[in-house]
Parts: sequence; structure tokens; C-alpha cells
Amino acid sequence: MFGDRTPQPYLHTEFDEVQGRLSPNGRWMAYTSNVSGTLEVYVETVPAQQGRWQISTAGGSEPHWRRDGKELFYIAADRTLMAVPVKAESTFEAGIPVPLFRAPVSVGIVPYPATYDVSADGQRFLMNAIVEEAPVSRVAVVVNWEAELKK
Repeated sequence: MFGDRTPQPYLHTEFDEVQGRLSPNGRWMAYTSNVSGTLEVYVETVPAQQGRWQISTAGGSEPHWRRDGKELFYIAADRTLMAVPVKAESTFEAGIPVPLFRAPVSVGIVPYPATYDVSADGQRFLMNAIVEEAPVSRVAVVVNWEAELKK
């Protein structure tokens, strides 16, 4: 009824392609790859290998689409959350990445967990933040202190 429903790999290369996110209209896949030697964010056609665009400029991972498909977010190598305006209709065009803020997240950790998510309007972010550990307070317990008083 719906044709061949056998699962097929989206990309099958010798490189790592991870963190795939399908665009809201289903025409584009944003993902992280080390094809350039470092982790970068790319967008590719669906089906694959009909066009690919590098989105990040100096390392990046964890792409997320805004619900209307007009913006793509990612975490840069220096942990800055970046926003890229995109046109992702019948053709694809990416604007210049704009830094939003320093994200308190870990990046590049295998097996590439999701460390943030974005609201539908792209105005709020939920972060799995790194929390600084509070300094440990030490308690000294003196035993047999009465004997010390007698000395």
C-alpha cells in the first residue's frame, strides 16, 4: 500500500554522521559529521546525496530546527549556542551563523546525547546544564577529647 517499508540507512559513509534532525517540512536533514576532520553541522537533502551544505563554520554539533523551519540552532565548538536563518522550502539557503549566548553544556561527548532543546518559536531553550559542584565542607571530629583536657 505504501511501497517498500524496509528500513534504509540515510547516510552510509566511513565518517560519523550523528544527531540527525529532520526539518519540519521533511525535505532536509540537519546532522553532525566529522567528514571535514572535526565535528561540523550540515544540512542535506532528503533523500540523501542530492545536495549538502555546511552550516557551522568552526566546529559544531546538536542541530535543532525551529518549528517553522526558518531557523537552525547548533552548539559551536566553544559552547556558544548559534542561530542560523535558513530558507528550507524547495531549495535550501543558509544565512550567517549568529551567536546567541554561551551554553552551559558539554559538547562532543560520545554517544552524543542531546544537551538542549528549543521552543517552537525559537525564543526559549531548555539546557541540560553543567552545574558547578559546591565546595565540600569538612567536619573534624575529635574523639577522646576529655583526655586532652586532663593534660
